Amino acid sequence: MLSSVLRHTVGSVRTIASRSVIRQPHSSTARAFSVLGPRFGELSSNFFGPGAKPGTVADDIDQATGVERAELLSKLEGKDIYDLSPLKIVAMGTKKEPVMVKSVDPVRFVGCTGFPVDTHDTVWLVKTKVMGTTS
Repeated sequence: MLSSVLRHTVGSVRTIASRSVIRQPHSSTARAFSVLGPRFGELSSNFFGPGAKPGTVADDIDQATGVERAELLSKLEGKDIYDLSPLKIVAMGTKKEPVMVKSVDPVRFVGCTGFPVDTHDTVWLVKTKVMGTTS
């Protein structure tokens, strides 16, 4: 039985996977990340690697499972599911027009350096979203 956090993570990976349309040209044994698509709370065999063949040593793709496997398969497609690039901010965010920070997790850690950039020390904000609410 999966914990609710892991179920939410698998559901988030499903959302990312369903948007992916790039095909994997590299390996015929590993399936493309875009075809990984378990439904919320359901585990697919795509989230478990085949393991090592007898007499061989498994590489990362063969032995990776879960979110780690999803990350490795997405990298084979040339995608970064975590998108760690900095935000491009051209205007100061307001309540009516905020600067949106995308996240696959229910918790976001956002560092504010002011506008224009570096006008004050970094202020760290934590935004949480409880499942079933819009806050």
